[in-house]
Amino acid sequence: MSERGIPTAAELVAALREFLGDNVMPNTTGALSFHARVAANVAGIVERELQLGEAAARAHAERVAQLGFTNDAELAAAIRSGELDDRVGELVPALLATAVDELRINNPRHIEN
Repeated sequence: MSERGIPTAAELVAALREFLGDNVMPNTTGALSFHARVAANVAGIVERELQLGEAAARAHAERVAQLGFTNDAELAAAIRSGELDDRVGELVPALLATAVDELRINNPRHIEN
């Protein structure tokens, strides 16, 4: 809850996800049940983005800067040009960390614990 006692955006989205999962999906069939599952998954992504997105974006920006670039476009161009071929030991862990951060938000089931 916020300081004023109003639910946060993350709490509202969590309530929506729980309602869809606990009430709508079990009581519907076919296309409606499928669409409720999709909506619940979207709500879960939004909930995790609200909770983790800012920190993940900051961590990614720091990793890009540590590699010597100011944004993803510069980094991608350097990768394509082969500029980082001799720095694979730095590059791969940075990209892997970003991929894991993204999976934590978009589909955490794909991360091994």
